[in-house]
Amino acid sequence: MIAETRAEARDAAELVQVEYEPLPAVVDPERALEDGAPIVHDDFGTNSCYTWKLSAGDVDEEFGNASVVVKERYRQQRLIPNAMEPRGVIVQPFPATGELTMWSATQIPHIARVTLSMVTGVPEAKLRVVAPDVGGGFGSKLNVYAEEALALVLARKLGRPIKWIETRTEGYQATIHGRDQIQEIELAATSEGKIRAVRAKLTVAMGAYLQLVTPGVPLLGAWLYSGAYDVVAYDFECTGVFTTTTPTDAYRGAGRPEATYAIERAIDALARKVGKDPVEIRRLNFLREFPKTIASGLTVDSGDYDAHLDAALELLDYDAVRKDQAERRERRDTKEVGIGFSTYLEMCGLAPSRILGAIRYGAGGWDAATIRFLPTGTVQVLIGTSPHGQSHETTFAQIVADQLGVGYDEIEVLHGDTAVTPLGMDTYGSRSLTVGGIAVYKAAERIVEKARKIAAHQLEVGEDELAYDGGRFTANGGALTTKEIALQAWTAHNLPDGMEPGLEASYVFDPENFSWPAGTHIAVVEIDTETGNVDLIRYVAVDDVGKVINPDVVAGQIHGGVTQGVAQALWEEAVYDDDGNLITGSMVNYLVPSAAEVPSFELGSTETPSPTNPLGVKGVGETGTIASTAAVMNAVVDALSARGVTDIDMPATPERVWRAVKEVAS
Repeated sequence: MIAETRAEARDAAELVQVEYEPLPAVVDPERALEDGAPIVHDDFGTNSCYTWKLSAGDVDEEFGNASVVVKERYRQQRLIPNAMEPRGVIVQPFPATGELTMWSATQIPHIARVTLSMVTGVPEAKLRVVAPDVGGGFGSKLNVYAEEALALVLARKLGRPIKWIETRTEGYQATIHGRDQIQEIELAATSEGKIRAVRAKLTVAMGAYLQLVTPGVPLLGAWLYSGAYDVVAYDFECTGVFTTTTPTDAYRGAGRPEATYAIERAIDALARKVGKDPVEIRRLNFLREFPKTIASGLTVDSGDYDAHLDAALELLDYDAVRKDQAERRERRDTKEVGIGFSTYLEMCGLAPSRILGAIRYGAGGWDAATIRFLPTGTVQVLIGTSPHGQSHETTFAQIVADQLGVGYDEIEVLHGDTAVTPLGMDTYGSRSLTVGGIAVYKAAERIVEKARKIAAHQLEVGEDELAYDGGRFTANGGALTTKEIALQAWTAHNLPDGMEPGLEASYVFDPENFSWPAGTHIAVVEIDTETGNVDLIRYVAVDDVGKVINPDVVAGQIHGGVTQGVAQALWEEAVYDDDGNLITGSMVNYLVPSAAEVPSFELGSTETPSPTNPLGVKGVGETGTIASTAAVMNAVVDALSARGVTDIDMPATPERVWRAVKEVAS
């Protein structure tokens, strides 16, 4: 309904009477593949969307020769993103010129502009997309939605501004969901616990329709089901399945949390099977030589996994917690303590365009930046990534200030407007610093190169005779600052022959590799075996994200990420009934944690700079979510393993935990 006010539109909608013809529903992806299951799209004749495989080494031989085989099955429940603000879109038409400006709560203004132009027929040159200050996204705003296209078409047709704002309930029902997959993982190992091969098979719910990157999400973890461990053979298979549910798509981590969960849970299962401490099994299997081409085919650029494991164990005082656990068990305490590890490896910074092309990703992995010195010495930095809580204005300004020798408060970072920054690939996959930030760094280098030529010309020395430090060129007693050179470049009174006026530079960076953060996260839980209540009492995280630009920003990203991962382990779950109705359609019955539910996180860090970019940085936006879910669930199982409990479905609610304890006791 189109109306002057929301109330009018609601009243009009209530007058519409729709006659529905109920169709059979299928909400479980495995059930959807069975013979006789309702077909979501009759034209396809099957609910199988695709099957994608990746294999390396002689997997069958390794499993045939293995002394120990671990076979586990895990369920990644469906999740609902909960950004601080729901989606919204406003379109302003300019009939005289045929131009339209769209303001949208999106993570991807540049990709949205291209996609919406193709969908609606609005010429790209006539369409401006602006992503203002966006209150969170977590992947739910990494999409182009029907409401954006409708608002654009209606504004163009009517010649009037069109606004649509999502309610929270609409967001739960119609904005993308995350996860929802069944994982089967097998490890082939020696009797000592050395892993030789990994085999993983996924069955993934796509929902009823495909959103922007729905089929690609599980494939972003396809290379990582061997985790941080050195194996010689690898096999991965993923089947995407249509179900009568809301589409799934990228949710914080997008494929990497799922892969980490499977391998980290399986590592603990292997430790139990061979009778060793989970720390010992991890040390036995770590990758240790870098750069290292892993069995799945990608190359990990750098790392030191023993270092962050050692640091985390020291922060935790591992022996003391194990002693407490043993004493409780000896006195038959009803409150058990469990310790869970996740020594994760992340592939992020979505990244080389050629590799993205190999998995049929719809865009490139590059990003762009422009730096412009204004005549008065202040600086504009135009970036192609679009923040929604990642502090780009802070971090990118720091990079420029360090290179150009100007004050932090003299730098303005502009973003999220395709008219101001026409080149960009936007924000997702922990790529902003490792791709967009490197573009900024490289653009600043070009500024310094041009400024050096001007300084050498005006000081009448060779370029190689100039020293440069903190925005100041010096030679033979003379000096020029970058600010002074910016004014000289603007007046153009005394520039080298053939040089263009102005001090401005751009750079488009396409990385040669993904970035590879890693770390050790340890969760300690206390479980009341009489009620099933799980209390997360400590959480230690030691991350290696390469060179750190701003420690506070890094800590903030880890805090938020860990909280989301813990929420999957303990609280959040989207549930459909057999008729396809979402029965967790609001915060009344979908539990989103607050600060009261989590402890103060204990953070540490190690640093192995990435050799594939000049800043040595790695991604951080998703590390907490990738690591934490497995750590917490390993802790839950560790607490109850002496009682015979070896697995619990997520979320580990009091009822599920209580039932698991009672079942093994009976």
